[in-house]
Amino acid sequence: MTEILNSKQYDLEDRTFKYAEDVRSFVKKFPRTIGNIEDGKQLIRSSGSVGANYIEANESLSKKDFQLRIKISRKEVKESRYWLKLVDLDSNKNLEKERLILIQESTELMNIFGAILKNSK
Repeated sequence: MTEILNSKQYDLEDRTFKYAEDVRSFVKKFPRTIGNIEDGKQLIRSSGSVGANYIEANESLSKKDFQLRIKISRKEVKESRYWLKLVDLDSNKNLEKERLILIQESTELMNIFGAILKNSK
């Protein structure tokens, strides 16, 4: 049973890592305006924090610490979704499609972290 749980943990660690990578790739492509540069910095920070806090949750020393880290991961992915919606893509349809995929992934990760939190109580 421990092996099954561990493989699921690593799957989510991989998924959050890929999410942060995909966000970085997306940020490199959008128009360089003053607003987008600042929003992009925030987006990169929050998207990377999702997985980092999830890793910390898996290494937590107590149930309370685990729940706190999961809450932070959920908060950071929610913030990432906000920044994704805010950036100006100059009506670029390809970038808009990529943004929608990232927003969908953000929503799914939020739901996963919410479920983990609910089940940990």
